[in-house]
Amino acid sequence: SSKREWKPLEDRSCTDIPWLLLFILFCVGMGFICGFSVATGAAARLVSGYDSYGNICGQRNAKLEAVPNSGMDHTHRKYVFFLDPCNLDLINRKIKSIALCVAACPRQELKTLSDVQKFADINGSALCTYNLKPSEYTTSSKSSVLCPKLPVPASAPIPFFHRCAPVNISCYAKFAEALITFVSDNSVLHRLISGVMTSKEIILGLCLLSLVLSMILMVIIRYISRVLVWILTILVILGSLGGTGVLWWLYAKQRRSPKETVIPEQLQIAEDNLRALLIYAISATVFTVILFLIMLVMRKRVALTIALFHVAGKVFIHLPLLVFQPFWTFFALVLFWVYWIMTLLFLGTTGSAVQNDQGFVEYKISGPLQYMWWYHVVGLIWISEFILACQQMTVAGAVVTYYFTRDKRNLPFTPILASVNRLIRYHLGTVAKGSFIITLVKIPRMILMYIHSQLKGKENACARCVLKSCICCLWCLEKCLNYLNQNAYTATAINSTNFCTSAKDAFIILVENALRVAAINTVGDFMLFLGKVLIVCSTGLAGIMLLNYQQDYTVWVLPLIIVCLFAFLVAHCFLSIYEMVVDVLFLCFAIDTKYNDGSPGREFYMDKVLMEFVENSRKAMKEAGKGGAADARELKPMLRKR
Repeated sequence: SSKREWKPLEDRSCTDIPWLLLFILFCVGMGFICGFSVATGAAARLVSGYDSYGNICGQRNAKLEAVPNSGMDHTHRKYVFFLDPCNLDLINRKIKSIALCVAACPRQELKTLSDVQKFADINGSALCTYNLKPSEYTTSSKSSVLCPKLPVPASAPIPFFHRCAPVNISCYAKFAEALITFVSDNSVLHRLISGVMTSKEIILGLCLLSLVLSMILMVIIRYISRVLVWILTILVILGSLGGTGVLWWLYAKQRRSPKETVIPEQLQIAEDNLRALLIYAISATVFTVILFLIMLVMRKRVALTIALFHVAGKVFIHLPLLVFQPFWTFFALVLFWVYWIMTLLFLGTTGSAVQNDQGFVEYKISGPLQYMWWYHVVGLIWISEFILACQQMTVAGAVVTYYFTRDKRNLPFTPILASVNRLIRYHLGTVAKGSFIITLVKIPRMILMYIHSQLKGKENACARCVLKSCICCLWCLEKCLNYLNQNAYTATAINSTNFCTSAKDAFIILVENALRVAAINTVGDFMLFLGKVLIVCSTGLAGIMLLNYQQDYTVWVLPLIIVCLFAFLVAHCFLSIYEMVVDVLFLCFAIDTKYNDGSPGREFYMDKVLMEFVENSRKAMKEAGKGGAADARELKPMLRKR
């Protein structure tokens, strides 16, 4: 290595500029899709709504050729009303009902045609088709077809979208019944949904509780990391020893049992059981021995995991804004998803008016433009991954700045904002390239999953096995690339190298420190997983105590499921940041021990806790007669010689 002092974070240059330009060009294409759908009138049709004859509600319309009831003046009819709003077509994702433009939504339930006629006379809002006058509602023989299905549920306009939506949740319960096919008793589902509605305040409070518990746990892990890791290690070893001992005890007991009392028909079954117990006991013994050997080999690496967790706790003390990083990422994702869904809805209402088999009007795009939604789907995946990658790069940059600043009093006022600034100025191209690689793997997996769902029950066993194997392999590849990308972003934050160079350097150091990486990812991830389980269980227990006032225990199920899922999501968001910090610290530690040895002019950047680990490792190596060379060989360089 170089004799002069190695100083990280010195060189700053823009990386992967062509990929940044490509990403900007792709985003321009996404904007074109949105602009095209708005310019072709889709925005008005989406927001104001249109009836089954192609008329946009709330405005004067032009006549459509060969379409009856088109070209009407709906200036005073601003709301879309469906004659049968609960008749849902889940396959085509639409309501199978005639849509009309009306002046007002029925705020109260209308049980008879007389009530419908009275509503039209009082409010001036005709709920039957246009060619049937209100005076004919009760006398016409066609009223059963041209008027809404009775009873007409009370409805209210959806804010900003001018659709009359039923107020009663029974309609939504029927929709849920169509989706959740395993519920055989519809009344149970109705009670579940009503339980959610009546317990919404409790659900909100429990969600806030999970948020507080996650933040408290992140503080606690720092102070009990040393004890917690060893407790978990001992429990795993004792559990495997206990399970193995029980299996051998059952085998011995089964073997000593007298066979004379067993009837001939049961003798073969008893022998099979004895053979199975022997196989289980031998497998458990092999597993326990391997586990014990792994623990023996990795015991020193566990000490590194403990030290990294302790330092990670200090990072959060110096960089408290890291705790809120999931919020900003989630907020950015929500904004993008809202934009994406709005554009998708625009695409669903853009195009030319076409009559369907029933003679009603639908809007469809023809020609090459009908494939724009494919581009839109790719944009959903790439930009979502880009936002997540920006979070990883931001966290990596902040932690790298913390680690390689000797005097923590000289840290930037807000290292997170400084990291965001470096990301925007230098590394957006690297993030775009890394997120695109994940997109290339994710899209084929999603296509295969779609094919598998469409062919479910139709394909043979071989095809099903091949499909599932491909999906599994792509999933594993995606997870590996995600982990490599995260470490590549750390390398970029340190060296300001492009994505491919950073990924190669990160891969080399991960391979050459495989045992330590394995220890950090097994012990560390297991600790964090137990933390997630703890938060979910605590929130669920609080939910049971708060919901105890309801004697119908069936209605507990859905609120508790919602609360527990939210608790797991919140815990995962917070603890994944903790895990990310630990991974970044490990790479920084690996480089630090290579390029510095603690001598004057080459002092370590690391925390005192990590320095104690290095000193203990050196002492252990010297006592073993190997000196300090082995430990130095274990931590290979990530940077090229300058």
